[in-house]
Amino acid sequence: MELLCIQSQEHPKLPLAELKAVMECENIDAKIDVITEGLVILKEISEDDIDEYYKILTKRLGYTHEVHEIIMKSSSENLDVDIASINWSDYISETFAVRVKRFKSEIDTVATERKAGALILENCDNIKVKLREPHSLVRLVAFKNDIFIAIEKIKLNKKHFEESKPHKRPFFYPGSMSPKLARCMVNLSRATAGQLVLDPFCGTGGILIEAGLIGCKVVGSDIYWKMKNGTAINLDYYGITDYRTFNLDVRELKMYERVASVVTDPPYGISTSTGDIEGNDIFKEFFHAIYDNMRDDAYLCMASPHYVDLKPMADEVGFEIVEQYGIKMHRSLTRIISVIRKKLD
Repeated sequence: MELLCIQSQEHPKLPLAELKAVMECENIDAKIDVITEGLVILKEISEDDIDEYYKILTKRLGYTHEVHEIIMKSSSENLDVDIASINWSDYISETFAVRVKRFKSEIDTVATERKAGALILENCDNIKVKLREPHSLVRLVAFKNDIFIAIEKIKLNKKHFEESKPHKRPFFYPGSMSPKLARCMVNLSRATAGQLVLDPFCGTGGILIEAGLIGCKVVGSDIYWKMKNGTAINLDYYGITDYRTFNLDVRELKMYERVASVVTDPPYGISTSTGDIEGNDIFKEFFHAIYDNMRDDAYLCMASPHYVDLKPMADEVGFEIVEQYGIKMHRSLTRIISVIRKKLD
């Protein structure tokens, strides 16, 4: 069986990297087939596993917009015959809609949706077309001459990333990371439900919100009392209860248990939230402070400016950089997302 993932194209590498990280930490056994940027198919999934994999992916992914179960692979020439051959009563009840998504394809979107909808109605009793909020969504994804016929079984909560933007939270402070990137970073850290995730520069708690929403235990610290309290307010607002927050300098950090993941966006620039540390020293101090607070198999996912070379600092402490991705912020700044772990002996 196969799952089709329609991914964001706002970054050329992060959506696929995030998907691979989630598959790794959640032990999803499937072959990845990248059809084109923004379109990925997970193949060779056992029938026993597909529903569980579907739930995991729709709950966790930030840079994937849709996940669908593939019913059949067709083509522009055979689409009508193939749609008519499907027993749609196995997939649709009550109301449905057909939506076409094109990747390098010239098919007529509106005409294809109408024709497919008519064919489904002819072959399935007691159902109706409903264009807004249908009970079932049939997704036709066209890539060149291929058309994947798929059904949506679980909706991703895409509204969450819009409704949880920093300025919409009870406690707001400028400069906070977008929830979609925060979710991606949590996923890149390979954290799973029930594990302890730490953000030692928690700010307004955006990263911890995303970790908490996928079921992680979370702990945040910040040198500023206002931020520590604001994080708690935001976590409460999103219904996250398994958390602790602390008001302290990262150099004083001594965790009550070693963490499974560290996900953070350390401050940088003229002023930093480590008070008396200036410039790039904040990253060096951070690496030293965090090392003994992490499990040996833990991952660290962090953001940093492009002009800071993390490698010598990481090497000095005993970390290795596994992956790095650049995000252009503006003309003079690129944000680097680094995935780091302790060096293996």
